[in-house]
Amino acid sequence: MLAIIDYGVGNLFSLRASLHYIGTDTVVTNRKEDIKKADKLILPGVGAFEDAIAKLRDTGLVDTIVEETGKGKYLLGICLGMQLLFDRSCEYGEHAGLGLIKGEIASIKNDLSSKAGGKLNVPHIGWNALKVTGRGIGEDASKDKLFKYTSDGDCVYFVHSYYGKNCRGNTIATAEYGITITAAVRNGTVYGTQFHPEKSGTAGLGILKAFTEI
Repeated sequence: MLAIIDYGVGNLFSLRASLHYIGTDTVVTNRKEDIKKADKLILPGVGAFEDAIAKLRDTGLVDTIVEETGKGKYLLGICLGMQLLFDRSCEYGEHAGLGLIKGEIASIKNDLSSKAGGKLNVPHIGWNALKVTGRGIGEDASKDKLFKYTSDGDCVYFVHSYYGKNCRGNTIATAEYGITITAAVRNGTVYGTQFHPEKSGTAGLGILKAFTEI
């Protein structure tokens, strides 16, 4: 069973529908017991980092999530859910994250202004091609098993204004939007995708399927 963590932030219907489509047994839950029993976890999220991390902490689930991933349970954070995995975010101040991925969440707009003249729109909304990078500096360059059904150039759907930065050693896929966007990360059994696999058509379904098979 796969548990989708419900903390009041996230597009749960489309995610659960996508997992149902590929034949995955899921439960949407905010119960510690379900998270402990689950084989794998997904942490969705949309909106602002500060609000989301506060709501997640209010559920009392943070310790359980950290403990279960520490035991080797697989977790996939999606969009804002991925950002919550990082050490901190610089979105409207500085806010501590879960510390499961080394790095920080930074403003696309600020970095675009120096590298692309600020000519691209922010939020970054739309389809972009993935570049599967492997496991980062000093590690096997072959693509991660999350991309078992994915090829370089497959397009996925993004909606975000902030992105993962200073996390190259954990980056397993990127996309280009005037700057290099961290598209997916991994630290052991903890994964994150900045894009929405549940909104990314066949490519996204393949990524969700690969995660369920890990």
